[in-house]
Amino acid sequence: MRYSTSLFVVLLATLSAVPCLAPLHARGTYQTPERFLKQTFPDGAPKPAVVWMRGDVKKRVEAILGHRYPALRIRYWRRNGRSAWILDEIGKSEAITVGIFVAQGQIEKLRILIFRESRGDEVRHPGFTRQFERAALDAHGGLNTSIESITGATLSVRAVKKLAILALYLDSLTHDPA
Repeated sequence: MRYSTSLFVVLLATLSAVPCLAPLHARGTYQTPERFLKQTFPDGAPKPAVVWMRGDVKKRVEAILGHRYPALRIRYWRRNGRSAWILDEIGKSEAITVGIFVAQGQIEKLRILIFRESRGDEVRHPGFTRQFERAALDAHGGLNTSIESITGATLSVRAVKKLAILALYLDSLTHDPA
């Protein structure tokens, strides 16, 4: 009897610990920024350029994000009317790094590169990221397509949507180097 009681206690302790450990796997680097750029520009990434955060640009970026942008400039890569953006936004409490490829004013590809939150990593799956393909800005500066939310990942979804809008807005300000 003692043996089965001890076994039951160990089993119960093990099972009760599993939910605590499960969220830890959400964090991770799913694709490096370098790999994203290599896939986006197979012939080699162009020299990076920057958009400076000042004046109306700064105000619009702050309006999109709902807070002050933490840097003075945003780096991007552009060639043949296509641009790549590697941007960070806070989900619940940690930064989510997203790679966004824009062509002719539409998102061609969006990838979650680094996810640092303990939960909400469902945003990294293709079923979610594919929703952004062909998204553009509407007349009000939002996305012209509806993005389905994910239960339990609301803040991560919101962060990715903000970055998609930000990349499209910033792309509209840039042009290919002469």
